[in-house]
Amino acid sequence: MNMPLNPEQTTCFMIKTITPATALRGELSSLPPDKSIAHRAALFASVAKGESVIRNYSAAEDPQSTLSCLRDLGVPVETDGSTVIIRAKGRKTFSPVRQLIDCGNSGTTMRLLSGLVAGAGLDVTLTGDASLSSRPMKRIMDPLGLMGAQIASSDKNRPPLQFASHKGLRAIDYTLPMASAQVKSCVLLAGLFADGETRVTETLPSRDHTERMLGLETDFNADGSRVLKSSREFEVLPQQLKIPNDISAAAFWMVAASIIPGSEIVLRGVGINPSRSAVITILQRMGADIRVSVPPEASTSTTVGEPLADITIKSAKLSATDLLETEIPNAIDEIPVLAVAMAFAEGKSTVRKAAELRAKECDRIAAVAEMLQKAGLNIKEYADGFDVSGSRSNACQAADYSSHHDHRIAMAAAVLSLKADAPSTIHDADCAAISYPTFFRDLESLRS
Repeated sequence: MNMPLNPEQTTCFMIKTITPATALRGELSSLPPDKSIAHRAALFASVAKGESVIRNYSAAEDPQSTLSCLRDLGVPVETDGSTVIIRAKGRKTFSPVRQLIDCGNSGTTMRLLSGLVAGAGLDVTLTGDASLSSRPMKRIMDPLGLMGAQIASSDKNRPPLQFASHKGLRAIDYTLPMASAQVKSCVLLAGLFADGETRVTETLPSRDHTERMLGLETDFNADGSRVLKSSREFEVLPQQLKIPNDISAAAFWMVAASIIPGSEIVLRGVGINPSRSAVITILQRMGADIRVSVPPEASTSTTVGEPLADITIKSAKLSATDLLETEIPNAIDEIPVLAVAMAFAEGKSTVRKAAELRAKECDRIAAVAEMLQKAGLNIKEYADGFDVSGSRSNACQAADYSSHHDHRIAMAAAVLSLKADAPSTIHDADCAAISYPTFFRDLESLRS
């Protein structure tokens, strides 16, 4: 490759050495709180009237970026350990204290916040780090522009995004050109400020936290596509909620326990929203020994309609699988570590219709291919995915990996390194803290 997979990847930070594992055993009850739900809980609270209390808020860098942005927009945000308290005044809460709003590395922060900033007609600029500044924003600029938002970008529809005041937004009827919970949420949030009823149609399902948490009205077309609605008449209520643990973080341990003989891991309090749990379905289809049970506290947990479970994973003999097109949006964040599972599953696994992976924190298709090739494993890269020819007896070579400043690549490389024939190294491994600050500590706690 002639250029970095991630434009920020010009220097290396923490280099982490991962030694092979003979087995992983133990229990994790303090996985990171769900990142997707944390972002939304804080953003929705900022346009509610009254006090919202969010317990078990994530300490990961991305959700913390959302809180920082809200403070910069004048939203009263208090924290007490992992509890966040937001006292807001509805849609009139925003009173920016600075013009430049830094979203850090968080695409979710920038895309969802854009809906609120556009709706409120604020004169601010949303910016981010070099990685975020390379990510496409036309997908939200187009529908927001149709609504009457004033947005400028100086670099091919990429951040920074400059917002200007306007005379008011108009509702639109918008069909998503791709399955994207971020675009869907952005338009629906802008619709909370618009004149009329905004309708968003999705032909392929994406994660449904926004409509589930807000309680938005949903219709279905004759072809099965979903139509979601928002309007300025819709009242966003303050909430008292506890965020479940993140299934995307849990996925690394599901794969690690499955491929390392003699392993057994129990994960407590994991969110298993049906629009996020494809990773469990896919691994079970591959033959993984994964048991899901509902803990007693689930019935009293205030997770705003988000189901909870305890998950037990034991090592198993895996077989290859083909990811279905309908599973891609549901499992988009888990595909890098699923590729690791595929490398040790018997037969050829395929991933297609996943070109969105190239627009993540790095080009994840290229990064996954590079990672498996360095380990001496068989992967063939395509424009929209890859094939992995796996075997339960595959030899995995120790390697020197780059994370490309992508937290999910760093953690997937760590899981792969557990199968290696000698210690491996991961450069810029500290980027795991973007979503999972205690990942390497938890890994060491599970070693037998």
